Amino acid sequence: QVQLVESGGGLVQPGGSLRLSCAASGSIFSINIMGWFRQAPGKQRELVAVISSEGMTNYADSVKGRFTISRDNTKNTVNLQMNSLKPEDTAVYYCTYRGSKNYWGQGTQVTVSS
Repeated sequence: QVQLVESGGGLVQPGGSLRLSCAASGSIFSINIMGWFRQAPGKQRELVAVISSEGMTNYADSVKGRFTISRDNTKNTVNLQMNSLKPEDTAVYYCTYRGSKNYWGQGTQVTVSS
């Protein structure tokens, strides 16, 4: 089992920044993928960004150039730095871990509004 604990969501004005963090604990595989998905009201959950334990990244087109994903393998943490936030970034953001199985965090709300 793997447990994921997220932090860092909140309310921010358009153009602002937020940083999300996620800490994984439990049966962590050395080779894994961690990252973030999001789900807005009435929409399907979608990829935001993921990063492998080797450091390879994949971003949704909608966040490229604005969001940066990073990780610390020694602490089993993954971070998402979100800059130039837009109202359409408003969603519940979910941390994900994929090793032998896929796990999800409880979600953290990000609201971009003036």
